[in-house]
Amino acid sequence: MENKQVQENYARISAEIAEAALKSNRKPEEIAFMAVTKTVAPELINTAISCGIKLLGENRVQEYQAKKDSYIQGIPVDFIGTLQSNKVKYIIGNIRIIQSVNKFSLAQEIERCAGKLNLQQDILLEVNIGGEDSKSGISPENLPELLLQIAELEHVHVKGLMTIPPPSSDTSFLQAMQELFLKTKELQIPDTEMQILSMGMSDDYAQAIKFGSNLVRIGSALFGARNYR
Repeated sequence: MENKQVQENYARISAEIAEAALKSNRKPEEIAFMAVTKTVAPELINTAISCGIKLLGENRVQEYQAKKDSYIQGIPVDFIGTLQSNKVKYIIGNIRIIQSVNKFSLAQEIERCAGKLNLQQDILLEVNIGGEDSKSGISPENLPELLLQIAELEHVHVKGLMTIPPPSSDTSFLQAMQELFLKTKELQIPDTEMQILSMGMSDDYAQAIKFGSNLVRIGSALFGARNYR
């Protein structure tokens, strides 16, 4: 993909995000547009940053380490991929939010590594809203218990929820996630914030915004189809 195409895609997606926000009686600036950078060359990523991207999403620790110094400096990065406990130490202190925490043992390792650096690590809890065996994430019914466990950790702070709904034209999973997010917020668990609902990707970001998402994670619609070679 050429830089010009990234620029055109960014303009189109930004307009569609703004339209979806206004249709939901929300302000466009309330919706964070994350550029998902898996397999994308740093040159194209920097083009997107120059267009106005203010947040990047990394899926793989090793790829992040290889590319991070090539990015225009000062752009925050979230980790959105499956994270193994033995890789936590490589991203603590560099990542804004770890969005893919789905079990207490992973939160404990984040606590240990963050404690060593005397910093607080913000996280989102990943929810498997569709109950799919092929996807990671905690089940909705087990979410309150995990939140209560993590609330006891000094250096880990929950900022919200993340999900990857089943691919479908049916919006029931998006609606179910919105309802879970609002219900969880009502629990008012100490040391827990429900500020961020990270939901929606290249195929469904406009619908996700309709159902309360305030952070959409967009890769292929911005950068073109993935090249996994």
